[in-house]
Amino acid sequence: MLSSRIGILGGGQLGLMLLQAAIDWNLEIHVLDPDAEAPCKKIAPHFHHGSLQDYDTVYNFGKELDVITIEIEKVNVDALEALEKEGKKIYPQPAVIRKIQDKRIQKQFYIENDLPTAEFILTENRNDTARHASFLPAFHKLGKDGYDGRGVQRIASENDFDKAFDQPGLLEKAVPFQKELAVIVARNPSGEVVTFPTVEMVFHPEHNLVEYLFAPAEIDPEIDRKAQETARQTAEAFQIVGLLAVELFLTAEGEILINEVAPRPHNSGHHTIRANATSQYEQHWRAILNLPLGSTHAYGPSAMVNLLGEEGFQGSAVYEGMETLLATEQVFPFLYWKFVTKPFRKMGHITIMDTDIRALKEKVEFVKRNIKVISKESH
Repeated sequence: MLSSRIGILGGGQLGLMLLQAAIDWNLEIHVLDPDAEAPCKKIAPHFHHGSLQDYDTVYNFGKELDVITIEIEKVNVDALEALEKEGKKIYPQPAVIRKIQDKRIQKQFYIENDLPTAEFILTENRNDTARHASFLPAFHKLGKDGYDGRGVQRIASENDFDKAFDQPGLLEKAVPFQKELAVIVARNPSGEVVTFPTVEMVFHPEHNLVEYLFAPAEIDPEIDRKAQETARQTAEAFQIVGLLAVELFLTAEGEILINEVAPRPHNSGHHTIRANATSQYEQHWRAILNLPLGSTHAYGPSAMVNLLGEEGFQGSAVYEGMETLLATEQVFPFLYWKFVTKPFRKMGHITIMDTDIRALKEKVEFVKRNIKVISKESH
């Protein structure tokens, strides 16, 4: 399978890191992305500019390839299903992508498979949502096309119903939680399953993006066992081939609930490039090529800080503090070949390692203070 022609739908930062892992194994990679200057453009052996949602574009991209994967869920599944019928290996499978593309279907899937998740109500539009005042506080989520914090609104009281989406979605009960956790699961066509250690995510208070994370999560062994088992059961229920990132709530009562999943490499696994024996990106290739899955052994405590564009700046990116970072032991910056910054755009990430959790947390604060993505122009 290492001689296969492999396609990635999406050429953003996740595709970039998949490419970096593929280089070690001489994999022949083709990338399709709607942005002519996508991050993958600089290093992809074969870069194709085109829509991920147009049937003909996706079908024609895939028909000369052997294996096709994704780095973003918003793709034309009809085209992938047609290619699958013609014998192409599509991982994750189109049926899995279709379920996960729509949060309404995704949440119902958890109920049908006895997987723990927060209580929810399906809604058709804003007026329908406003009929459920007794269900508040809750979060209103778009069924389709929500991404990176977009497509989610907190509805705390009846006064907030004007924020609800006027499209099909779901109203999910606001669950008091102690921590937000994530587990990345890998599964290959032979049914081998491996999980990465549970991580603890800290979200930006306004923009619902992961600001930073710690690995391993500071939770007791029984909670960790539940998180790992829930993630594994979720991957098995989907019968996914590839990676599945399972985002979880640890509730105030100590329950583990599934928030949502992503069928691809994920922000919660960036640190694995340096911190684990096998990175999530190498593991993805192992899984979809039906190779033995790699060890997920962690070398020690680690953290990942997302490098976001600073508020108030838009234009040519300038990275302040890189020399300070590079002079700091076990601090590794990864930049995403994005030359234009704007507020809260993901421009890179920084992996931080240490032997001691307290020292690690101090380093995280040091990094957050000392690195900023700005521009010479402000807006």
